[in-house]
Order: sequence, then structure tokens, then C-alpha cells
Amino acid sequence: MRNLEYQAMSREELSQLKKELENRYHEVQAQGLNLNMARGKPSEEQVELSMPMLDTLNSRSKMTASTGEDCRNYGMADGLPELRLLFAEMMGVDDHNIIVGGNSSLNMMFDVISCAMTHGFSNCEPWMHQGHLKFLCPSPGYDRHFAITEYFGMELIEIPMTPEGPDMDEVERWVNNDPQVKGIWCVPKYSNPQGYTYSDETVRRFAALRPAAKDFRIFWDNAYCVHDLTDTPDQLLNLWYECRKTHNIDLPIFFASTSKITFPGAGVAAVGASEVNLEILRTHYSYQTIGPDKLNQLRHIYFLRDMEGVTAQMRRHRKIIEPKFKTVISKLENELGGKGIAEWTNPNGGYFVSVQVLDGCAKRVVQLCKEAGVQLTSAGAAYPYGKDPRDSNIRVAPTYPPVSELEIAMDLFCLCTKLAAVEKLLETK
Repeated sequence: MRNLEYQAMSREELSQLKKELENRYHEVQAQGLNLNMARGKPSEEQVELSMPMLDTLNSRSKMTASTGEDCRNYGMADGLPELRLLFAEMMGVDDHNIIVGGNSSLNMMFDVISCAMTHGFSNCEPWMHQGHLKFLCPSPGYDRHFAITEYFGMELIEIPMTPEGPDMDEVERWVNNDPQVKGIWCVPKYSNPQGYTYSDETVRRFAALRPAAKDFRIFWDNAYCVHDLTDTPDQLLNLWYECRKTHNIDLPIFFASTSKITFPGAGVAAVGASEVNLEILRTHYSYQTIGPDKLNQLRHIYFLRDMEGVTAQMRRHRKIIEPKFKTVISKLENELGGKGIAEWTNPNGGYFVSVQVLDGCAKRVVQLCKEAGVQLTSAGAAYPYGKDPRDSNIRVAPTYPPVSELEIAMDLFCLCTKLAAVEKLLETK
């Protein structure tokens, strides 16, 4: 009976299974678990990888950039030239089109939106003077992206995600016809949470957009550009070069950081864009700061050195987190495979596994897990306004707990998925 799809079971079989699952659930509840899988945080073991970086800079260190400028003083608003070169390789953007800032790429994204709201792009009126604005949100997606544009009062438009990336028919329909659509959020490699990488065709269609709004921008957050988990990593076509071909170079704005390469709270972030866009952003930044934290930038250069150093660091990260992803996938396959009650992604990189449970069950699964001592990301968080229209998506974040705790958490997750599915199916029998 246990190998049958749950939907094929009779009401009597489902009722009996529900009793068995409830008994197991209460046994787990009695254990008093307290585990957290709510956010995609690097583990303590991963953070330890970057501790030697703190020893690269001391009172006897060379404090000058490659230009000879003193990193202890004001200046170098675009960041250290050598770090711009490193980000250029990571992001696929020319180094003179990059500004290296503080520790948070999310902060830089917020700043770009803020700049557009108050001062505008492409000689257009500032966004805040253009009436009711809309922003496209490929979903499921990154909740903090959506929150930024919601904060500024924009209408969030859900765009379905596919294994090829956002549904480009929908993207083109909105962008090419509605001048109130001002941008789209994108995590193009190992998307949050599904782990999809945009196909070559999707990237080319982005580069070929003909927006109704002259000040429309693609927010290309390549947060996981070097976060591979296999020997055959996904390959992402370079949007920067594709936009050059289509004479659309002002369309994209690129973001990346070292947040999951070195220290999540003390990394370095960067923005890349055309000269037209950077001229606006440089003016915007000039009123905020006389220069970034160049000593932190110097630490990163001394520690990572170049792209080979980044690749070596990511191999060390992979050694820690690859077994965790394998644990999650193994548990899902062994416990939920063949039952017709859940589907999941098996990404080649990134930080998440996306699970689709039966429609109407995601909130119940998250609630059951919480009541048994395992905290997950809120159901619906990966959708605009936190509302999953199908109530079926759950983002699983494997990186933070040790494998021993992850096994326990995933056993409970699978148990709760089964119990929620049986409850839902009994409603229709």
C-alpha cells in the first residue's frame, strides 16, 4: 500500500494511514526539537573558511591600492581597481563599468531603486512622479527582492518561472506594451529558490526586449554566479555581451557580492552597468559617501587574490554543502518519491531546493514542522505579497544545519508533507 500513489487510495486506506502518520508525528513532537532551516545562511563551518582573511591585514601591511592611493583615506569612490577586475570576471561585465561598494548587494539594489524613484533614468521623470508603477516578479523568487519594490509602493506582477527561466512570453507582453512596467527582478543562475539557470534563449530574449518604458531596467542579481555543486555546473549566457549586440546596453543592471564566498555580514558587493546608468548612480552615491570601506576591500584582494582564488574558495564551500544537498534530495526521493504528493528541484548549485507539495498544503506542512520544532521559510514567501496562489511551494535551505540535524529535519519535513497530503485528500474522498 505504501508504494501506491496516495490519490489512488480509498478513504479507508487514507484514514488508516493518517492514524499511523499522526502517531509518528506525536513521537517526534515529544523529542522537543529546535532546528532552523528558515534562511539560506552559510554554516559556521563555512564562515570559518574565511577566518584567515582577518590575518591578511595588520598595522604592518601595505595599505595602498594598485594605483598607489592610500586605502586608509578618502577616495576611490568606485572601489579598488583590482577588486573591480575580480568582480568583472565574476559578473561578466567590463571592469570600468563596475562600482564596488559596501558589504550588501541588497543594499545596492535598494539604492538603485531609490535613485530611480527620486531622480529617474534615461532623462525620464523620476519614477515617483509617473503614477502607478509595476514591477515584474518571476515566481517563486527571492522574497527580499519583492519586498524592496513593495516598500516603494509598486504593484508586483507575478511572472511564472520555468526550468528555462521566467516565462518570456509573459515578460515580453508586459514589458513591450505597458509603460508603467519599470523593471524585473532576476536571479539568472541557480535561481532562488528553484535553482534554475536561465537558458540561452531566455537571456537572448531579455537582451532583445523593446520596452514601452524608456526607463525600464533588468535587475540582474547574479548572487550564485560561482556557487556550483557539481563537476558539470550550469552555464549562463552573458547578458552584458548580448545586450551589446542588440544595442540595449542600458537595459541591465548587474549585482553580485562575496556574501556567500567570504563573510555574509562583512563581504563586498558590486553593481555593474552601462556608462549612462553609472553616471546617474555615481552622482547618487556622491551624496552618500566619500568612499567605500577600502580596507575591507583590500582584505578581500589579499585573501582571494584573483578568480583562481575564488574558485578554490568555492571548492572548499562545496565540500561542506554538497553532502547537505545530497541528504535533502535523498530524503525526498526515499520518503516522498512515487507517492504523487510532492515534486522538487535538484539544482547543480545555489543555496536552495524548491519543493512543490499538493495544492493547499504548503502552509499546513510549515505549521506542522514548526509545531514539532523545525522552523522553515514561511509558505508563500517566494511569491509577491507572500501569497502563493496554489499554496504549494516550500523553500528548503540545506546549508546552515549540520548533516546530523538536517537528516532529522528532513525526516520530519517528509512526515509532515505526507500527513498534510492525507488530510487534504480526505477532504475530497
